Amino acid sequence: MMNSCACWLNLLADLFRFLVLSLRSKTSLAAENLFLRKQLGFYQERKIRPRRIDRSTRLTLVWLSHWFEWQNALAIVRPQTFIGWHRKGFQLFWRWKCRSGRPRIPLDLQHLIRQMACNNPSWGEERIAHELLLKLGLRASPRTIRKYLPKLPGAPSGKPRGDQRWSTFLKNHADAIVACDFCVVATATFRMLYVFVVMEHASRRMIHVNATAHPSAAWTLQQLREAIASDHTYRFIIYRALAGLRSSTDLPSPTAGHRRSD
Repeated sequence: MMNSCACWLNLLADLFRFLVLSLRSKTSLAAENLFLRKQLGFYQERKIRPRRIDRSTRLTLVWLSHWFEWQNALAIVRPQTFIGWHRKGFQLFWRWKCRSGRPRIPLDLQHLIRQMACNNPSWGEERIAHELLLKLGLRASPRTIRKYLPKLPGAPSGKPRGDQRWSTFLKNHADAIVACDFCVVATATFRMLYVFVVMEHASRRMIHVNATAHPSAAWTLQQLREAIASDHTYRFIIYRALAGLRSSTDLPSPTAGHRRSD
């Protein structure tokens, strides 16, 4: 904990120094740069080994390298080592960005969801979500509620299932299914882009790809209109966690030739 605090304090101090230096003239900075390079040259001639670089200094050097050609100014480590610092920073960024899922809802809310489902067997996840929002002011998505619904008792042993398995549905209607979803990519400058992909289920052929930094319901629906032609033969759309689509009612209606399947 102390090491982490010291690292952040060093980064803030370096940022403050950078802001102060940015107020100086270019001539003054160039003269100071040459002055420091001359002194560094004497240290290199004497082959003085510097102390081990700490984490905050590595982050500062990696951040400053975006502003100039660092290959000609690097003197304390090899270029391969410095590139390794870049990769390590990218890995740390993704580890922070890709934290596992959403936080779990409180235990009392989980018990309430199970109790509402047991007392009202005909209610689905959307009905429970609406009841929680209208009567208690608690906002929870139907997908979140579905995770905490009590498991239905299985069919008696030796008897066939009364419903159709999901794998059977996909096999029987593969030619009539399109699937769409978002994936997240990061650019070289750590800018986040959301890539929307539409794919045929039977052929695994991507029929539409586009990217945006700010996905919305209107943008997503426009991509679906561009991806699926008016004379299509598709009947089902499989989607998951589309940006801005809070429920299946945001998708094109079945009268347009689509059927919604979550």
